[in-house]
Amino acid sequence: MSLNVVTLVGRVGGDPDVKYFESGTVKCSLTLAVNRRTKNSDQPDWFNLEIWGKTAQIAADYVRKGSLIGVTGSLKFDRWQDRNTGSNRSKPVIKVDHLDLLGSKRDNESGMSQHNSEF
Repeated sequence: MSLNVVTLVGRVGGDPDVKYFESGTVKCSLTLAVNRRTKNSDQPDWFNLEIWGKTAQIAADYVRKGSLIGVTGSLKFDRWQDRNTGSNRSKPVIKVDHLDLLGSKRDNESGMSQHNSEF
């Protein structure tokens, strides 16, 4: 038995990079900052996300820099050969299967102020 499941909640580091292919397929790439608590401060870990299909189109339409999202997917490694040095390179990428839109910084700020004004 094998298991490769990654679940992350964090803030998007930049606007989505969206590519549309002639076949009709959509690919969306994002970076995600997830805070890792340490004794002295919260340090973000950065993850590269790869989203395909309908989920990619949703990310393209609704996700922006600073948005709070949750993702579930699997870890894969993109591998290539460096054009200049010829050395083998790789980087970890989360292939997203499920995306939850949890809000943006603006949503949280306005929601907090509206919420507090009700009391």
